[in-house]
Amino acid sequence: MSAFRGARERARIEVTAAIKDEARRQLAAEGAAKLSLRAVARELGMVSSALYRYFPSRDELLTALIVDAYDSVGEAAEKAHRTALPDASVPAAHLNRWVAVACAVRDWALAHPHEYALIYGSPVPGYTAPQTTVGPASRVGLVLIAVVQEAHRQEGLSLPPLAEELRPEAERLAADLAPDLPPAVVAPLVAAWSQLFGLLSFELFGQFNRVVEAREVFFRQAVAELARAVGLLGGRR
Repeated sequence: MSAFRGARERARIEVTAAIKDEARRQLAAEGAAKLSLRAVARELGMVSSALYRYFPSRDELLTALIVDAYDSVGEAAEKAHRTALPDASVPAAHLNRWVAVACAVRDWALAHPHEYALIYGSPVPGYTAPQTTVGPASRVGLVLIAVVQEAHRQEGLSLPPLAEELRPEAERLAADLAPDLPPAVVAPLVAAWSQLFGLLSFELFGQFNRVVEAREVFFRQAVAELARAVGLLGGRR
């Protein structure tokens, strides 16, 4: 790569980052529905036609912000998974790992409330997320699955009851998401994934105001119960 081309690529990376940073400021101030390429260009001192060379439409800019947010929270979950009690001989190691991952997601959400709202809040009117967002959006769920898979291999799981009328759906979910896990575990695992973000949404969007005061303690207890619901044991059998 020539020095000129390298400098041009660096400049493009810097301008792209500045555009996304300004867009995030607009998200915080106005919300995703009011995100405007013209307003972003104006704040950066750019003409609109120049910004369109980086993001041809509002939807493409939104998609970039959404992918960044999913990747950021996914990275936080993956880091917690790597660093939290990897020794399966430690009592409750897998349950503790599950809680550590959930708490890392909560810490990210509290530090990035507007980005959390973008990916887990109300849909943006007129915007349909493309297929490119699916992989990043799956990262947290895949970490939770990995914790349960490790427990299944190393410690065993306490299989939760499964209603017969739910079995076909549970078997489909298992085949799609985690073929090595029992269907009786995968159905509550999907429920736990959704309930994790329900807890976070209640906290971030104010539904816990004047209801729950000890938020962190409450959250840890709640996600520990979700771990037990998917069959994670409190210690080795």
